[in-house]
Amino acid sequence: MNRDPAAIEPIRATRRRIFRVIFVLFAGNASPRRSISSKNYSTLTDLKQIEAAFSLTTQLELLERPAYLGPMTEPTTDNFQQLLLRGRDLLRPLVPKRWRGLPLVPVVRLSGVIGFSTPLKPGLTLAGLARALDRAFGMGKPKAVALVINSPGGSAVQSHLIYRRIRQLAEEKSVPVIAFVEDVAASGGYMIACAADEIVCDPSSIVGSIGVVGATFGFPDAMRKLGVERRVYTAGDKKAMLDPFLPENPDDVARLKAIQREIHETFIGLVKASRGARLTGPENTLFSGEYWGAKTGLGYGLVDRLGDLRSVLRERFGDDVLAPLVSAERGLFGRRVPGVGDAGLAQWPNFGPNLTSGLAEDVVSAIEARAMWARYGL
Repeated sequence: MNRDPAAIEPIRATRRRIFRVIFVLFAGNASPRRSISSKNYSTLTDLKQIEAAFSLTTQLELLERPAYLGPMTEPTTDNFQQLLLRGRDLLRPLVPKRWRGLPLVPVVRLSGVIGFSTPLKPGLTLAGLARALDRAFGMGKPKAVALVINSPGGSAVQSHLIYRRIRQLAEEKSVPVIAFVEDVAASGGYMIACAADEIVCDPSSIVGSIGVVGATFGFPDAMRKLGVERRVYTAGDKKAMLDPFLPENPDDVARLKAIQREIHETFIGLVKASRGARLTGPENTLFSGEYWGAKTGLGYGLVDRLGDLRSVLRERFGDDVLAPLVSAERGLFGRRVPGVGDAGLAQWPNFGPNLTSGLAEDVVSAIEARAMWARYGL
């Protein structure tokens, strides 16, 4: 190599400029002739941007120093590539993960009875989940959105509204959805799971219960024995239909069953549209309202595979995949920000004149929610 001082001086100067280019770029400034300001520091992860900026700097130096051409052409390129790799490895741990260009899969938890709210455990409603879903699908450029589902079902309407919102966002953003079932995704919980492109279950999960149920109590004999007379005034022959304090009317039951069949047909159509050719079980079994363990559900085509969130995401998107939990927004004291359906919860506990009726409703809701979980042995 030429050791002439006229050639060595540009080599030393270029080394200084190489370091300067790296720090200038790290400061978010692509021009090597501007000073570095501590206010402009940001992270640089694109190696091509560094190389492009260095190439421009080298060309400027070549125009200014003809003696630079000979001794600096090939050695500088190899040395600089090594320097870039070493610098990247050193700086990588200092860069926040969300800025490293790592795969992103936001996670939304859907846990609880659908449509039923208790004072200490709000139920699942579209009003309570809308903001979290919007944030999950709008978070950067996600590879997918993961839904962690643990629900025994509940309101058919709220289940369908949540299902539709997930599908709308998935299609608008062109983002695939993966559902991960924990203890149970039954009835309305399974309807929500069908909003995903893929359903993953733990081997001990419970899925299915594709049907419609309604339950109430009757107290006509108790009323008679207590000597209590029930007085009902209506405008409309069927307004007092299924009154629990009146004897059961077969015509009222027939009307209720007709409504249930209509809802059931909607549910069946939704499952068929979502699962398609993956359904392998006989229809009179799949849509009987029965529920199964995950392995049987896998054989019937109700789920796609067995696994858990962490293992599946790492297998599909790499060990560095980011899976931030997107939860409902919280207020000043950590309580959930109520949506339209949670307005009553924001007023609990109620120490006003309606304390007794409000407490009774809360107790009944808690009992109903507990009964739904108990149907699946949970």
